[in-house]
Formats: sequence, structure tokens, C-alpha cells
Amino acid sequence: MSLCDFLTFLDSSPSSFHAAANVTDHLHQKGFDRQRLDQAFSAAPGGHVLVSGGAVIAWWIPDAAKPPKALRLVGAHTDSPGFVVKPRPEFLREHFRQLAVEVYGGPIISSWFDRDLALAGRLVTADGATHLVHTGPIARIPHLAIHLYRSDDFSADRQRHLQPIIGLETGPDFVDALAQAAGVERAQCLPPAAFDLITVDAQPASRIGTQQELVASGRLDNLTSVWAGLDALGAAVDAGMGGEDVRVFAAFDHEEVGSQSPTGAGGPLLASVLTRITRALGADEEERAAILARSLNVSADAAHSVHPNYPDKHDPTHHPVLGGGPVTKINANQRYASTAQTVSRWRRHLLSAGVGGQDFVSNNAVPCGSTIGPITATGTGIPTVDVGVPLLSMHSARELCAWGDVAGLSRALTDFWCSE
Repeated sequence: MSLCDFLTFLDSSPSSFHAAANVTDHLHQKGFDRQRLDQAFSAAPGGHVLVSGGAVIAWWIPDAAKPPKALRLVGAHTDSPGFVVKPRPEFLREHFRQLAVEVYGGPIISSWFDRDLALAGRLVTADGATHLVHTGPIARIPHLAIHLYRSDDFSADRQRHLQPIIGLETGPDFVDALAQAAGVERAQCLPPAAFDLITVDAQPASRIGTQQELVASGRLDNLTSVWAGLDALGAAVDAGMGGEDVRVFAAFDHEEVGSQSPTGAGGPLLASVLTRITRALGADEEERAAILARSLNVSADAAHSVHPNYPDKHDPTHHPVLGGGPVTKINANQRYASTAQTVSRWRRHLLSAGVGGQDFVSNNAVPCGSTIGPITATGTGIPTVDVGVPLLSMHSARELCAWGDVAGLSRALTDFWCSE
């Protein structure tokens, strides 16, 4: 797929539920069969895909995989920071209609002010049907005018200052807007209806830079990895994957809040799916343990580019930059799961794909984040390497990456899945 495809994927994946649905729809077009959790797992060669809320797991079974020699797993996550709409969504204050929202994950709060915001997610209507919802720009969190506080120090109270305005007292209410976005009658949006909705920047993804080499968009953490994994899986299918290894692509929800949910990397979903895949292919418990020991997990999440205005925040000898290629993330305190063995294996795929790579190790005085890599490695025992596309403004309402890094990650993941 192309840069245009990537931008389209970003714009059409405003929530984790949309991202999971888009991955599923694309793989259906590639011939993947839908697998349900409440049905017996198929051992048929070819592609299978399972969607659970905002998470999606897909796998490819080659003809010779009975049972498989190993699993080649790529992990990512579909969710991004923002503001989740509370169950009682609307209130009136000073003649404005406002939304009651809860902070989700760790957004850069200041970046969300004075932006045109849409709402996206899922609506379960009163009849029990589930609808994906993506409104147009209907909300805004307005700054206080500088004349009224005259300070260079911006500090927002998370309860009082982050409730978006969605209109004037006399205008249509939240339920009307929700019904219109879902294409249903207003009555279907009233209790017992319920929803999972998050704010998203309404501005489309765009190319910037003197050579248009950069991509500015919301949700690059971690749709860069979701798209690269999806693109690589499609390319690997087209190339024809042989051997005895089952290829697995797992994109989880709720990474931004710790992954502890039924559809998060810390939940039971992945281990259950891997167990059922190997069992369907004839592996007993002893064989499954051996398969996991021979496997490799490439945990793909966003990485930090060095910031030109804050270079001291990085380690002096580990300075990943936009355009320098995918980043391998290493941490002695196990915030990342990379080891010498898994890093070496990943570097071989970078070389084979002709993709430049970079390393990230945190500045000792600056704590780093973590990701799904240590969680999946601990939960499954599969050797893991943490990688990702370098970003600027991570967790902003609008982040920045280099298109070449996203394409490079896709090529390296394709080699990982296609190599003998």
C-alpha cells in the first residue's frame, strides 16, 4: 500500500473500534476467514481473523503447519490518548451545552485546547445493535483568553477546564448529534442504549515539510504500527508464506491505560487464541510449550525521536531521528523486552529488507515509558523485541512522523513474516 493508503487509514480509524474493524475488513478482502471466540478454531490453511471490541488478532496457517514449528508474532495497539465521554454526557453551564469527559491515558493536555473535535467509537442502541460512530467536528475545549490570566504558565484543572463545548443552550443536544452520526432514531440512543466514545482531532492527516516527507496526524501512536503490520501481512500473503511457522498479527486495545482488560495485552485474549490455534493444529501442551520457546514476538509501538529543541532529554549516544528508520527500544530495567538475542534477530530482518535502523536507550535522568512488549513476553514466555516508528509530540492531539520510517517498518515486518 502507499502513503495515500496510510493517510486514508489514519482518517478512517478515529477510535480503537474503527481501527480493528478496518484491519478486519482489509483482511477479509485478502481472503481471511472470520473466526469467532465462541466457535471451534479452524485448522484450515490460509488466513483467519478475529475481532473483539477494539482488538483484532489475525493469523496465517501455511500448508505444512501441523503442528507449527513456531509462531512469528507482531504486536501493536489500536488505542490512543484522549477524552472519553461519560455516561451522563451533557450538562448546561452559562448557556453553553458541554460534554462531561474523563481523561483517557496520558494526553498532552495543552495540545487539545482550541481544536475542532469529533467524537468516535461505538454505540449500542436500545435494540441491542452495535454501531460504529464518527461525528463531524462538534466540540471544542476553549482556552481562557490571555487577558484574563496574563501568565506564561498554563495549568488546566482536569475536572473544571477540560469539558468541551458542543453548542449553545438553544441548539440540538448530544443525543440528537449521536443519533444523526449513527443513522438511527433518537429513541434508539436513549437508555438502555450505551456508548464508548472518545474525542479525536477533526483535522485530517496531512503531509508537511519542504519535501512533503512528514506526516502530521492524531493517533500516530500507535496507528503507525497497526498500519505497518497490516500492510506487511498483506504483502507477505501476496508473496506466499511457506514453511511450518504460523504468522500472527495482534493489535490490542487499552495499552494507553495499562493493558489490563479483556481486550488488552495483559488480558487473556492472546494466550487463549495462541492456545486454541496450536491445539487446532494438533499440538498438545508439551508441544505448545516448545512452539512458544522457538517463537519470536516483534512488539511494535511508537518510539521517541530526539527533539531538536530538547536534545538533552535523550541519551548522548542514542539519538533516534525522524527519517532514520525504525527504532529498536532497549531498557535494562525491563520497560522494554528486547534482549541481545531478539535484537540480533530483528537487525537481520532490517538488513535483509534494506531498511536502516536506530536504537533507543533512555537518558538515565529521564524515565521512559513502557509498552505491550514486556506484558506479552511475561504472559506468554515468547522472546520479544520492542521496536517502533520515531515520533515527535507523542501523546499530543496531533503527532509527527516521517513516512519513510512507516514504510521501512512495513518492509522489515514483511521480511520477518516471509523469510525462511
